[in-house]
Amino acid sequence: MTASRNDPAREARLKAALKANIARRKSQARARAQSDDADEASEQTNGVRETGDSTGGPETSSREDRA
Repeated sequence: MTASRNDPAREARLKAALKANIARRKSQARARAQSDDADEASEQTNGVRETGDSTGGPETSSREDRA
């Protein structure tokens, strides 16, 4: 037997699945945002620049200053 598109039970299942999916995506987005914020805070406290320089020194130092 084929269910019609206007089947109330089908619509209820789809609505519940959509609601759960949206909630899961929002939760994942919040977790990613917290992780990104923590990474940025860690980089700032460790002196790591966004360019990938992990020397921990001041950003304005030159190669001669480190030698």
